[in-house]
Amino acid sequence: MFTGIIEEIGRVDGIKASGDNILIEISAPLISSDISIGKSVAVNGACLTAVAFGGRKFTVEATKATLAATNLRLLKSGSEVNLERAMRADGRFDGHFVAGHVDGTGSVRRLSKNSSAAAIEIAVADELLVYMVHKGSVAVNGVSLTIMELKPDAFVLNIIPHTLKETTLISLKEGDIVNIETDMLVKYVLKAKGNKREIDEKFLKEKGFLL
Repeated sequence: MFTGIIEEIGRVDGIKASGDNILIEISAPLISSDISIGKSVAVNGACLTAVAFGGRKFTVEATKATLAATNLRLLKSGSEVNLERAMRADGRFDGHFVAGHVDGTGSVRRLSKNSSAAAIEIAVADELLVYMVHKGSVAVNGVSLTIMELKPDAFVLNIIPHTLKETTLISLKEGDIVNIETDMLVKYVLKAKGNKREIDEKFLKEKGFLL
């Protein structure tokens, strides 16, 4: 389990094939001191397992299925990635519940920045959009964010300068592919209701998921 609060921006130092999977070596001085074999790390929001570590670096393995569903397939040496270790049971909980199970990808359609915020519009498929609500949570490349506007085929985020500075979102460009994980609480509500296409904000408010 993760929170979507990024701990460190890591740098990909190497990528090599391992059968149908790939091994990704990541330089991350901060969190590598607390990495051991078998531990979970969210890399751009995708939960991966550490298979090697040492020298302020660690290596994770991504399966063929993970590569197909995420933007990890686009990584190369020198790429920067958002990193978060699994949440501690005795720690303060910020962000929102993030499983590290990426639902799919989106494409940055529009991006504008000023001194106080950045507005980013991300186009997504209907099967992702149906799980999104106005002012609900979403994880983009592993970053916990709030949806400020919904469109028929996209959602819009307003991101404060601190979040930009502390994550790779600051380097996004129009056309970039990003990992999307929708809010797991909305998924459970929809499952309980029985028909995900009947979801509305009134129902979520009645169940206490929106204020």
